[in-house]
Amino acid sequence: MRQVWITRRGGPEVLEVREAPDPQPGPGQVRIRVRAAGVNFADVMARVGMYPDAPPLPCVLGYEVSGEIDRPIDRAGEKVLAMTRFGGQSELVCVPAAAVLPIPDALSYAEAASIPVVWLTAWHMLVELGNLRRAQTVLIHAAAGGVGTAAVQICKKFGATAIGTASAPKHERLRELGLAHAIDYRKVDFEAEVKRITAGRGVDIALDPVGTFRKSFRCLAPVGKLMMYGASATVSGEKRNLFAAVTAVLKMRWFHPLQLLPDNKGLFGVNLGHLWGETGLLLRELREVLKGFEAGEFKAVVDMEVPFAEARRAHERLQARENFGKVVLVP
Repeated sequence: MRQVWITRRGGPEVLEVREAPDPQPGPGQVRIRVRAAGVNFADVMARVGMYPDAPPLPCVLGYEVSGEIDRPIDRAGEKVLAMTRFGGQSELVCVPAAAVLPIPDALSYAEAASIPVVWLTAWHMLVELGNLRRAQTVLIHAAAGGVGTAAVQICKKFGATAIGTASAPKHERLRELGLAHAIDYRKVDFEAEVKRITAGRGVDIALDPVGTFRKSFRCLAPVGKLMMYGASATVSGEKRNLFAAVTAVLKMRWFHPLQLLPDNKGLFGVNLGHLWGETGLLLRELREVLKGFEAGEFKAVVDMEVPFAEARRAHERLQARENFGKVVLVP
């Protein structure tokens, strides 16, 4: 089989397609012939050496796949999606049989592979941790990304008002998904704009994958919650931005636990990879997400499908923040 490997730390040129022996399913496992595999910003972070949870290099990443079961024979042909701890960017993967779910009829393989990581992340932050309710207001940074486009639609489902940051060319498409207010973070100060939109009250939940935690915290209303799930601003060009990384760490000292007491606000750190052992929780949440797709409430937003041989293009597009929705690899 073929796999996409990160051969060493560096730019997109370090990605290579390599041959490997076909894996054989163990007890309680099924083997999936992969038709599409998701690409996430965590892949970019791993490639530049800023994702400590990644396997030692060289390695194969990939946290979600869609395809058909080909082993065992009695389940051959079933169309499924699954999360993979790593190694999903392969033509064949073996996963626990209990961890695969059927693909809703209306979804393509690419759409199915675009769902698990970003939709689970958005659902977990907004619904599981955030207790999202009707008439609340949510600030979504990187609203045009995979998690962002999912979060916008979840807010719409629950009757919440979504405020999103994104470059201006992406605003109209975000409004079509349900975004109420779009902020061009390149031209205006998002903190001031959030205060203007909310008449000074602030937002009930803020989702920040960028690393602007201090400003996002100041955007919170009383009893507000900040979800911190990344620091994409620490990656620039083809390399990690050490200055930005150090700055982000230093700013974190500002969040002293005692300061949260009078503010009546909460901070959550979110890393889906660290919930890998909570299979029951993740599958329960993923089933709820898939119900939304089956009911026509949600739309999978696939930015582009990229062949394994051109995996560099996928990384380049994500790192340049050019994508709208999810980028997927196809064998």
